[in-house]
Amino acid sequence: MVRRIDSNFATHQSSQNRLTLEQFLNTQAISHAEGLEVIQGLTQNPKTLPPKYFYDSKGSHLFEQICQLPEYYPTRTETAILKQYASEIAQLTGPCELVELGSGSSTKTRILLDAYQKLEFPLRYIPIDVSAGMLEDTAQKLLTEYPSLQVHALASTYEVALTKLPPTKMPTRMLCFIGSTLGNLDLDECDRFFSQVTDTLTEGEYFLLGVDLQKPKEILEAAYNDAQGITAEFNLNLLNHLNRRFQANFDLSLFEHWAFYNEDARQIEMHLRSLKDQVIHLRELQIEATFAAGETLRTEISRKFELQQMQAYLQAKGLKTLKYWTDSRQWFGLILAQLQLVEKN
Repeated sequence: MVRRIDSNFATHQSSQNRLTLEQFLNTQAISHAEGLEVIQGLTQNPKTLPPKYFYDSKGSHLFEQICQLPEYYPTRTETAILKQYASEIAQLTGPCELVELGSGSSTKTRILLDAYQKLEFPLRYIPIDVSAGMLEDTAQKLLTEYPSLQVHALASTYEVALTKLPPTKMPTRMLCFIGSTLGNLDLDECDRFFSQVTDTLTEGEYFLLGVDLQKPKEILEAAYNDAQGITAEFNLNLLNHLNRRFQANFDLSLFEHWAFYNEDARQIEMHLRSLKDQVIHLRELQIEATFAAGETLRTEISRKFELQQMQAYLQAKGLKTLKYWTDSRQWFGLILAQLQLVEKN
């Protein structure tokens, strides 16, 4: 059975009645908003763009390669923590609907699903991602791997999806934000994000957060400056994405990758640095972006955290830490928190 809604949004339901895919992507509105975002980012000083522009088809493929690099520790470290403690997480929450922000290929989520399945809990999963194609492909694989699983996928941005979550059919739900993605948000963005998280959850529901922890500068910088140059290619590919998307004329040979640890801000920063004075034309947006030699375009931040400070921050938002886990080197942290009602001014 397939059900369609003729609007900017659509709902599809599989014949097995175990997969529902809802789309909340108004492509025209998104395109307009992103155009304004790029104009602002390239004409301000300093220049900056959000990391979502990394992820065209090639960029997504390159990031998969980055996750396998010997220098890039976050993915394998978080995966190891999940493998070791997923059963404990499942026991703490009991039967639980899993909601994941930025689900992608749901690789790590399988570890959680395995743990809940081993305890013979019913399985219900709500993946959220901007790629409807990725959501459907991944969901079909998951339905084959987990015969009792029900999937209700939302093709959307985080902001919209959190307002569109269907009522849970399970005793409780756990919102998962793993993969250290929180580090890409600055302080103001982080505050807005958690305000929406706590508005979305009801008292007693859970929040699972993965955070990259502070560690020696040389380890952090090596993770974003790998010997094979894959991260540099990934960073530069953002310009290819802009060329195609906005009819721009960036010459990748006239920019270089630059990633460093900003000790004052306690964050990795990725930049693209102009090798000469140049003017870039973005015909679709009808603007010119002027770069001086040595001027940079910041493409990503990746904030690094302290576990105790993060727990205090969550507590102030009404999310009480039930338990946290880390690896033997304390390079990465996984926090399970539960929403408690707090008085709002």
